[in-house]
Amino acid sequence: MNGFLPISKKDMLERGWDEVDFIYVTGDSYVDHPSFGAAIITRVLEDEGYRVAVLSQPNWRGTADFTQFGKPRLGFFVTSGNIDSMVAHYTAAKRKRHDDAYTAGGVAGKRPDRAVIVYSNIIKSIYPDSPVIIGGLEASLRRFAHYDYWDDEVKPSILVESRADLLSFGMGENQTREIAKRLDNGESISSMRDILGTCYLCPTAETTYEGAECPSYENVKTNKKEYAKSCRIQQDEQDHIRGRVIKQKHGRQMLVQNKPMPPLTTQELDHVYSLPYMRAYHPSYEKLGGVPGIAEVEFSITHNRGCFGACNFCSIAFHQGRFITTRSKESIVEEAKKLIQMPNFKGYIHDVGGPTANFRQPSCTMQLEKGLCKGKKCLAPKPCPNLVSDHAEYLDILRAVRNLNGVKKVFIRSGIRYDYLLKDKDDTFFRELVENHVSGQLKVAPEHCSAAVLDKMGKPHIEAYVEFSKRYFKYTGEINKEQYLVPYLMSSHPGSTLDDAIELALFLKKRHIRPEQVQDFYPTPGTISTCMFYTELDPYTMEPVYVAKTEHDKAMQRALLQYYNPKNQRLVEEALKRAKRYDLIGFDSKCLVKPTDSRKSTQNNRQKNNAHKSNKKFRGKR
Repeated sequence: MNGFLPISKKDMLERGWDEVDFIYVTGDSYVDHPSFGAAIITRVLEDEGYRVAVLSQPNWRGTADFTQFGKPRLGFFVTSGNIDSMVAHYTAAKRKRHDDAYTAGGVAGKRPDRAVIVYSNIIKSIYPDSPVIIGGLEASLRRFAHYDYWDDEVKPSILVESRADLLSFGMGENQTREIAKRLDNGESISSMRDILGTCYLCPTAETTYEGAECPSYENVKTNKKEYAKSCRIQQDEQDHIRGRVIKQKHGRQMLVQNKPMPPLTTQELDHVYSLPYMRAYHPSYEKLGGVPGIAEVEFSITHNRGCFGACNFCSIAFHQGRFITTRSKESIVEEAKKLIQMPNFKGYIHDVGGPTANFRQPSCTMQLEKGLCKGKKCLAPKPCPNLVSDHAEYLDILRAVRNLNGVKKVFIRSGIRYDYLLKDKDDTFFRELVENHVSGQLKVAPEHCSAAVLDKMGKPHIEAYVEFSKRYFKYTGEINKEQYLVPYLMSSHPGSTLDDAIELALFLKKRHIRPEQVQDFYPTPGTISTCMFYTELDPYTMEPVYVAKTEHDKAMQRALLQYYNPKNQRLVEEALKRAKRYDLIGFDSKCLVKPTDSRKSTQNNRQKNNAHKSNKKFRGKR
């Protein structure tokens, strides 16, 4: 018997158990590491004294895997895994992925599409009276009626289609504890309508009077303006201090989202990360080559949760919330010491970060009592005057970790907000970041350069990136290091026209930036940007938004960002002609591409010359 939780009936019996209290069903291979939600929730349940079995990637084409442990005493927890199952399976172009980082051996196809719905329905068909609680990213982001990019339609709350009893949204530890305790005390799952951070369905006649009501599922499915209104209400109320109950009618039922669960305190977060994780994938996967997804996080430390950056295309604000909560320095150092003792540790801690690495405190003091501002962002389009930027505590933690015996280097890979960094009047952290915490290249995310597009993204204007890059290379030069800055860029985000893509191409050309990869906008559930993609409206202004929706339009924008690649010649030329930017097609240094005809002519002339030379050589030999 090893230190992992049981994954089979054999494991259960070896522990001397004749039944389990909970079965945790996940679409991922079982990795007992605190970067994996399944590991945290199962260890939290174990810490509360419950017997927990992990049913990892069950065969959904039959029922045998779902019945191997027997009926659990208290119920099932169900998740698709660390990411949405549709994102795991399909690219932004809706093409099937060939691998899966969260599956042993990287093999694709080990979970179904819409895994939460499939798993939950199977369980309900076998054990109709057993409580089923769904959670994780897939359930959390689909808790309301939502646009589904893959089917190109608005779907009802995942609670409706899964037939689950309760949905836990957000990070879930305290919801899980309360649900488990009340089930253990004999309370019916159907009566649990007051747990923060959960959603439930009830007959419309039993709906609570409090809170805000969204347009119904039927309305948002047929009216895009109603969908946009619904999106804004849902986004605005995701605050544990000032947020309200949200309701949305689905036929004769009402979906009710209770107020968000307050984030864990520092003491609670420290305790969660002190639980006895094996910090590895289950040994049964060794013969398959292990689980690729652990490689990036195996020697990483999470020090915070939440993100007040709240980019419109990111799901973190809707899932974790914007409020920052952090672990103590002592807890982080203790975890670093555990990493040092691991047999395959080479001296490098890959990250001390989180959703945004350099957020270590609330963006301002007012939110501690009033919550985060409704309909506003702390950093975009410009930093709020009330913003407090201070990296002293984070820097102290990094120094403590990098000075531990056995640690050669501590990197920061989870991303920093450079606009927040620039607001810190003390540049000590910036300088030490450059000197000690960059692994040859620092990745940051300006995403675009057009102010109009950046406003739709909820990102700072490009001037912040330009200023950051100047100082980054200045500090790098002062310590005589060769380090690079790698910008993440996104094409075809709602609001981005061909003119905007051309503007970005010219920005990149001027600064000699040649991105190797460009990310197409991916309309995942639960984000403001996805709302704009579907409705072609900005939910905060109700003004029309241009959206590149056809594959060809997206391909042109993507090609412009890599205008220098010969494979993109025709697409770039077509895009420039469509935008009437003939001035950028030619031989001048300011041009993005040369005319196709001229390239053909040059190629033909070369072929003729080569043929002529070959003939001369042949005649000479003859």
